[in-house]
Amino acid sequence: MTVRGSCHCGAVTIAVPRAPEWVGQCNCSLCLKLGWLVAYYPDAEVRVEGETVAYVWGDRMIGIHHCPTCGCGTHWKTLGEDFGKMGVNARLLEGFDAGAVEVRKLDNAG
Repeated sequence: MTVRGSCHCGAVTIAVPRAPEWVGQCNCSLCLKLGWLVAYYPDAEVRVEGETVAYVWGDRMIGIHHCPTCGCGTHWKTLGEDFGKMGVNARLLEGFDAGAVEVRKLDNAG
């Protein structure tokens, strides 16, 4: 069952093949400030429509994408090396309930 989501203003939409079974709560300085809970999917399974802007920092391995209009963080994609997956901000997905999925603490603070 396809699960859809969008940024606050609706300019960026996301579609994934299923609801996440678990999400990651990263402890890097950016994710802590953004409050993301990230669901992971193979690149080919995620459809993002609409213009996004990528923020790249630190080790420059991923681009953190957000809507240029409302600022909502939407997803991250790798730069260069292919991890075989991408991260989607699960909080944007319709019907997402953080209390209904496992939240895994991810230690990416360096």
